Amino acid sequence: MTGHPPLVLASASPRRAEILTRLGLTFQVVPSHIREGGLEGEGPEEHARRLAEEKVLEVRDREPEALVLGGDTVVVLGEDRLGKPADSEEAVATLLRLAGRTHRVMSGLALGFPDGSLRAGVAVTRVTFRPLDEILVRRYVATGEPMDKAGAYGIQGLGSALVARIQGDYHTVVGLPLPLFLDLLEEGGWRYEFGTLVPRETKPEPQE
Repeated sequence: MTGHPPLVLASASPRRAEILTRLGLTFQVVPSHIREGGLEGEGPEEHARRLAEEKVLEVRDREPEALVLGGDTVVVLGEDRLGKPADSEEAVATLLRLAGRTHRVMSGLALGFPDGSLRAGVAVTRVTFRPLDEILVRRYVATGEPMDKAGAYGIQGLGSALVARIQGDYHTVVGLPLPLFLDLLEEGGWRYEFGTLVPRETKPEPQE
């Protein structure tokens, strides 16, 4: 089977790395060094897509022969963007705002290909929290899990107990929407085949 270019994850996120590992893919982690601030007048979906693209472009300068994957996740409640909490009190306040309500998680994803092309998109999942009291929230924050996560929770960990339901792709909330990843691969001329990537035009070998 034809080999594929090296896959590079332009992110230090252990959650994105874990998803790629579960897919059986071999990859290298090369974190980007871009500044992640927002732009005036920029909506949350635009923000997530732009940062994903910028991460890919910055790392592709260092890894021009690779297939480079970048992502960014934004949590939005109403019109407010909820980033990573600065301290435990901000984490508590964020989680109490989310309690009993529905918010949106937007994960931008970008793929840079060795031919110089770039494909990108944004996936959106709606997450509804259970009603929560302050005692429970403070106990969760004391675990340390919320501190490096947008929205101050990790749905793949202890934070799963905060969630009543989701509408959409679970992996979007974790930070690497799988349907979007597979679509972007195909747009760029590749497809995922259970542990490896193959050129899209490659046909399965006949069974004997």
